[in-house]
Amino acid sequence: MSKPVLSAHFESRTPSDVRLAQMSYAERKVKPEAVVNVSIGNVSLPTNPAMMNRMFNLDAPDSPFNKGVIRYTATGGFAETQDAFINILNAQGFDTSNLEVIVTDGGSTAMELLIVGVCGPAGTDESPLMMIDPAYTNYLSFAQRLGRKTVSVKRTIDSNGKFTLPEISEIEKVIEKHKPSALLVIPYDNPTGQLYDMETIKELAGLCVKHNMWLVSDEAYRELFYLEGSDLVSIWALNNDIVPGIEGRRIGIETASKVWNACGLRIGAIVTDSPEFSNRGQAEYTANLCANAIGQYIFGALAHESKESINNWCGDLRNYYGDTIKNVTKRFNELKPELIISSPDASIYSVIDVRNVVKPGFDSVEFSLFCASEGEVDLNGVKTTLLSAPMKGFYDIPEGEHNPGSTQFRISYVEEPEKMMTVPDLFIDLLDQFEAQR
Repeated sequence: MSKPVLSAHFESRTPSDVRLAQMSYAERKVKPEAVVNVSIGNVSLPTNPAMMNRMFNLDAPDSPFNKGVIRYTATGGFAETQDAFINILNAQGFDTSNLEVIVTDGGSTAMELLIVGVCGPAGTDESPLMMIDPAYTNYLSFAQRLGRKTVSVKRTIDSNGKFTLPEISEIEKVIEKHKPSALLVIPYDNPTGQLYDMETIKELAGLCVKHNMWLVSDEAYRELFYLEGSDLVSIWALNNDIVPGIEGRRIGIETASKVWNACGLRIGAIVTDSPEFSNRGQAEYTANLCANAIGQYIFGALAHESKESINNWCGDLRNYYGDTIKNVTKRFNELKPELIISSPDASIYSVIDVRNVVKPGFDSVEFSLFCASEGEVDLNGVKTTLLSAPMKGFYDIPEGEHNPGSTQFRISYVEEPEKMMTVPDLFIDLLDQFEAQR
């Protein structure tokens, strides 16, 4: 008897690189005593106290859920939740007078809505989204799901761990060739940990104005930067005086996941200074009805936090991650100086490039699956393995061309500092095991 047929898209799908190791480990029949999972940015820190208070008191007299009723909200979200995103930007010194907010089910849904809103018709090469590789893999996944085209320019990692952008003239050549509708930047970069400077953001914004493109910024990690003397970098620091014509073409992706330690809350937002994009975006999002109401209410607590409270919270988090990332990077360099470790400048990620220490034919996906399915290390008497994310899926590379991600991995600083300090030893020991049997 014949079976129903899956779509060609479903038939072609494999797990995202950030979930691959975790899914493989779940199928492992004989598991080691311990696992250190740094494959996905699943933050393990407690959320903000104001949000926590609401989470534990949903039956409080002033809660909309105190009678057990959970209704749809407006499609754009509770006004209070929208105000929470605006209040954070206000606390950081940005002009929010012309900004509009659509609350979404996590930053991921905001990404999907963005792609529908700026790219050409499905199944065509018209008006693609332009990215700077390596780029967060979900943008590629959503573009493929929606049948929208992407194009990219490539960054390369130097031996000093710094990722370098192509010259602006080279970026412009790609724009002229492919005519993208929007340029995506991630100033506090996922996956590389690179920190863009405002001068670069200005130059990229100028290209967007010149070529009539949207400037899209994923600002999930805006407050997490570790270079001495750096200030907040954001598209919201721009205006028409700095880049004439930039106002009205800016779109930001926001999330509760990272800086607010609420990955599972699934609350994000599109913030824009384009009334037309906001209006049409809400019209499109009516098909989703609304973001989850309880998550909106919990995040909405931040609408009432003071500037001092918000900035103190962000500063404490910056110190926490900055110290850990620098210490782990130092340990990697002590153990195996030939490895290339990305500069610990921003976000909660590092890239490890093993190209100088492995034999030809190395494949990052195969190594990740080895660690998940059979690899283990005796770590202080405890059999332990490590889950990391192979970087192949973070590059938009045509089939048959060399993918730099074949020798690269992303690690996420989501375990407690003591556990994170074991990552270099685990990674290098497992890599030696893998290479010995290859």
